[in-house]
Amino acid sequence: MQKPIVTALLAYGMSGKLFHAPFVNFHQGFKFKGVFEHNNKRVNSDYPDVKSYDSLQEVLDDPEIELVIVNTPSNLHVEHTRQALLAGKHVLVEKPFAPTVKEAEDLFNLGRQVDKKIMIYQNRRFSSDFAVTRDTINSGKLGNIIEMHLRYDRYRAEIGPKAFKENPFPASGIVYDLAAHLLDQVICIMGRPERYRKITGVYRENSKVDDYGHIHLVYPGKKNVFITTSLLVADPLPGIVIHGTKGSFIKSFCDSQEDQLIAGMKPGDADFGREADGKDGILTTVNSVGEKNTEKVPSVRGRYIDLFEAVYQNVRNNISFPVKEEEVLIQLEILESSAE
Repeated sequence: MQKPIVTALLAYGMSGKLFHAPFVNFHQGFKFKGVFEHNNKRVNSDYPDVKSYDSLQEVLDDPEIELVIVNTPSNLHVEHTRQALLAGKHVLVEKPFAPTVKEAEDLFNLGRQVDKKIMIYQNRRFSSDFAVTRDTINSGKLGNIIEMHLRYDRYRAEIGPKAFKENPFPASGIVYDLAAHLLDQVICIMGRPERYRKITGVYRENSKVDDYGHIHLVYPGKKNVFITTSLLVADPLPGIVIHGTKGSFIKSFCDSQEDQLIAGMKPGDADFGREADGKDGILTTVNSVGEKNTEKVPSVRGRYIDLFEAVYQNVRNNISFPVKEEEVLIQLEILESSAE
């Protein structure tokens, strides 16, 4: 393997602790050098040899750092990405990349000007539920897709403690936070829709941002995709429901990796990424004579580590990153569009 990519995180909250540090530390293509910790110094309790930087500028001034992971609050993504690029660093940026298409285009153009990579962290492309759903669609067993329903629901009636999520900052609200995952998955499979409409709502007491969102996407061949997300769903429905001309597929919206990371499991553990029993998808098909067949579709192992392998290959070998610039811009166009 070529020289490891010397990497720093810009925060060590939940995302840094769970979604970035374990993989940067595990993958041999990275050297996990440091984290910017403004107040609470926590990284050394998990990684004693990792440096805790006292300021963002200290990270950017470190000549060894090649890759900066921008996992700060979403309203800071644009500014922190710009600063990292101007400091000569490659960047991996959490979603949402930017509040608007214009800001995203400016950053992509800056990346080309300074000859540095910009990669968008869309980890839900590497989840077990998405992997088996994509494979089922691509198998052709459903025939021509008529409608696909994707849901990402929670029940959190209280106003959360994270100010950047609960105040009307740019890119705040549930559509930018949760629907963005589902929208990226759809665009990954189907590309740009012919048209779309978006509905948002505010239902929690004292909420200042949208806590309900629904996006209807229409694709060529009259394919309909319905994305729904809410913070007031006490009994969630299956997160993935697809109906086609030859059958239907139903799957719970789930991925074991986050829960496993919370429980202390590491990316290299034998069972990491495996879903629990009983999470199989259900595929029901009808043959040419009207006979119905129902079968379980075993889950595919989730592999967040593949995202970091893609980062390594993009930086070291200039192999295209799977989350394309044009896909990010389509996503942001829809996210920033006016709601009905």
